[in-house]
Amino acid sequence: MARSPKAHPSCPRCGGRLARDNDSGRCAPCDTAERDRLSRPPVVPASFWQHGALRQALTERNLGRVIRAFRNHPYHGRNALPQSAVAGWLGITQAQLSRIENSPPIVHLDRLIHWAQLLRIPPRYLWFSLPDQPLPADNPPAAHPPADVPVTQAGPATPPAPADAVTTASDEGGGTTDRRQFHALAALAGIAATGSLDLLAAPTDAPRTIGLEQVRYASSLVDEFRRADAAVGANDLCDVAIRVHAHLSNWAAKATYSREVGEALHAALADLANQAAWLTIDAERRPETQPFLYEAISRSRMADDPRVEVQGLAMLSLLHREDRPGESLHCAEAALRASSGWATPRLLTLLHLRRANAYATLRDASGFNREITKARREFDRGSHEDDLSFIHFVTEQEVDGLQGLAYLALERPDRAAELFRLIATTPSPTLRRNHLLYTLEFANATYRQGDVNEAARTALGALPELRQMQSMRATRMFAQVRSDLGLPAHSTAATREFVEAYDQFVRR
Repeated sequence: MARSPKAHPSCPRCGGRLARDNDSGRCAPCDTAERDRLSRPPVVPASFWQHGALRQALTERNLGRVIRAFRNHPYHGRNALPQSAVAGWLGITQAQLSRIENSPPIVHLDRLIHWAQLLRIPPRYLWFSLPDQPLPADNPPAAHPPADVPVTQAGPATPPAPADAVTTASDEGGGTTDRRQFHALAALAGIAATGSLDLLAAPTDAPRTIGLEQVRYASSLVDEFRRADAAVGANDLCDVAIRVHAHLSNWAAKATYSREVGEALHAALADLANQAAWLTIDAERRPETQPFLYEAISRSRMADDPRVEVQGLAMLSLLHREDRPGESLHCAEAALRASSGWATPRLLTLLHLRRANAYATLRDASGFNREITKARREFDRGSHEDDLSFIHFVTEQEVDGLQGLAYLALERPDRAAELFRLIATTPSPTLRRNHLLYTLEFANATYRQGDVNEAARTALGALPELRQMQSMRATRMFAQVRSDLGLPAHSTAATREFVEAYDQFVRR
């Protein structure tokens, strides 16, 4: 009986016929075209994402399985991409990747976004939204949710704002507080709508088992807090964040969860602790800050998440800059060591700025000059797709502002005023609180130069912003400017106008 001819295998990349002695599973031109495929993720065709195992992993909303299916895709030939190479793309070890591929879904939003962008997963296949990318309406639902995740009807992360809660905020004296509380409470309402987690319920009323769905929504709160804080400051928002963190911590101490959920939970609690710490700094409640940061660092190590640890160390450096500059310097150095090998230019900019300001407080001009040069050099390298969300504020304005503060510490108000003037004349649409603070530093610098009229005009021009802001740091700085300019020796028409306007504002 005649045998039917054996079909020639085809290259999965281009469809061309392979030679009989080809043992790689890909034709020579395709291998040549992607010689660097092990050094970075390859650019794949749209059909790549339709492969059965990969589509199933996306449907299950499990990025670890997505990565495993990505590695083993026929597109790469007969040999799967090695774990060591893919782990290098992701900035983790081979052992960590092995655990992630074989564990329940990860929920840390920073990692989900970073890895999805790195692999170039089309947004329509994702179950979370990328920055500046709305969540697609046709996202596939989870076909088989993990056993430890209760099946709930997910609600919106932030419900629509009532029109009067936002539009009247700038017209009424108490509107800003209402708007800030709305941002925080709207985020909580989004979580409550899922039926998965009531962060404000008494711990005794909370479910006894924590699943990944609850942790995922708890993690999403941090972004809500950051946005509201950047817009209006931390005064009342601080109490909300502390309350949420306390309830979630108490619940976690009494509930049961798997090892994988525990890692995600510790990462979420560390992130919330860092955010609560920052809010206490802006609300001028610094005695409450350090315990949150120590908790964030310890939990980040339990979660094997160095990114959260670096954030905590960077904030410790900020916290101790004025009263313990030597310790501030060591915290920034520890953050640089912990981020070695994966830090982006923007993160390195921030850490070198922290060291520069500590050196300035120590009156070490050479150390300051060395670190500010490094910070400027890293900043000039530009932003990176791997930038962490917590460094969104590291803009040119912030670099100028922190350098200006260092010049004030070095008794160089002239140089500081030059930098603060640039900031004061360039308002930020998103970082309004920081813009106001540096505008007040401009008034402080010109006052220290002896120009009380310029200081008064600057402070008077910034006073309306205080009506839209709930930052105790800004309130304290305004009070200090008023105290300085209110001295009889500084009485001029400009200073009297500011003092009168400020006092009238305070009496309201």
